[in-house]
Amino acid sequence: MANIRKQAILSSIIVYFGFFIGAVNTYFFTRNGSFSPEQFGLTRIFYDLGQNIFVFGSLGVLPIMYKFYPYYKNNVEDKKNDLLTWALTSSFIGFILVLIAGYVFEPFMVKKYIQRAPLILTYYYLIFPFGFGMLFFSVLEAFCWTLHKTVVSNFLKETGMRLIVLALILLYFSKIVSFDTFIKLFSLVYLILFFAILIYLIRLKKFHLTFKVSHPTRKFKKKMFSMWTLVYGGVMIQIVAQTIDTFIIASLKGLGSTGVFNLAQYAANLVQVPQRSIQSITTGVLSQAWKDKNYTEINRIYQRSCINLLLLAAFIFCNIWLNINDAFAVFNIQNDYKEGIYVVFVLGIARLVDAGTGVNGTIIGTSNFWRFDFISGVVLLALRIPVTYFLIKNYGIIGSAFAELFAYTIYNAIRYEFLRRKFNMQPFTKKTAYSLLLGAAAFAVSYWLFKSNGGWFGMIGRTCVFTTIFIAGIFYLQLTPDAIQMYHKFKDKWKADK
Repeated sequence: MANIRKQAILSSIIVYFGFFIGAVNTYFFTRNGSFSPEQFGLTRIFYDLGQNIFVFGSLGVLPIMYKFYPYYKNNVEDKKNDLLTWALTSSFIGFILVLIAGYVFEPFMVKKYIQRAPLILTYYYLIFPFGFGMLFFSVLEAFCWTLHKTVVSNFLKETGMRLIVLALILLYFSKIVSFDTFIKLFSLVYLILFFAILIYLIRLKKFHLTFKVSHPTRKFKKKMFSMWTLVYGGVMIQIVAQTIDTFIIASLKGLGSTGVFNLAQYAANLVQVPQRSIQSITTGVLSQAWKDKNYTEINRIYQRSCINLLLLAAFIFCNIWLNINDAFAVFNIQNDYKEGIYVVFVLGIARLVDAGTGVNGTIIGTSNFWRFDFISGVVLLALRIPVTYFLIKNYGIIGSAFAELFAYTIYNAIRYEFLRRKFNMQPFTKKTAYSLLLGAAAFAVSYWLFKSNGGWFGMIGRTCVFTTIFIAGIFYLQLTPDAIQMYHKFKDKWKADK
């Protein structure tokens, strides 16, 4: 757990720095006198369609890499490990199939978006190089995760990408490039990241391509194929469920509403940053633990991830909601985006639910019961699409937020119950309830003390009071052993330095 904690802290710092750069980018996208909500919404379409290209084009190889890499690691030397070769080959074939599908379904896209979101059609073909870069970067990123080399890959994905986008924004603001050129350069962002991570793996001497079939491939090919048939379907279902709201909003309400939803989603996604760091780090560890049948370690990671992620998510969410109204005024955000304030609240609750259930998805995905991911994914999609469409059509973007909260609450409840019944793993304790009560109490005190104060003074005051009460409460109630261990480690290091 110490190694996970160390990498999680470092990765979280990197990810948060990336989100800080992302916040700067979002500010430039949304402040008065900058990009229009439609232009901002177009960048969201690029991300979400790019994710779909990545998932469909990968042909489901990433979960197979996570699951089976420990068997390659223990049985073949690096130069004879063909797992990465087959992953890249499969992804290339998958991308060709995506290109064909993109050409075939172009008339459908025209019919769907010509009235409310014509900007999508103007730059439709630029989405494919964006998705190509995301696909091959993600394959190499997954390989880094199996090697337990998560820091550099996290930096590139969370920080490097946003720094490149920031540079493009500054070029646009300086009138060096037009919006047309901006989007064309924007479509190449993930290709730059792909070459960067490729160079990193080559320098580590971990990038080897061989088409000679290894012993683990021959031994496990049937299990791999069996896993692929279900996992690929499950992963596709999950990504469709995660991105469907963007496409429905653009179709029914236009790119302007997509941009508003994008800003609200970005603010809510801050709650997920620690979860993303811990998921990347625990993937390789859990794969090895399942191989070794180390159920004690798996259960410990499950329990620790639940309480730690709940505390971190509650801390971030409460600070966001305490200051969101003043933040819109202080940072001179366009009035159009105020429509999304309550979307942030609902999505934030959804992220809190997801974080509070820990790394349950990673645990199931790296186990021998990965078929359940497909089953639970089908349930998620069956809930997500009709509910999302109905609520957006009748209630606008706030409807999408409620649909996400509803679907992911059911989704996590199913996965929680599966782990409880199958492995007798139950991560919640009375400290879970104490954590929620602590967050509510700290929020109430901070809100009422600075209820009549606005601007920077109110924001800083609320944040400082909430942070003090919340952190003090964590130590006083001993809500997580990791906080105590980190404190003693820092204290010992401080004494040693003196």
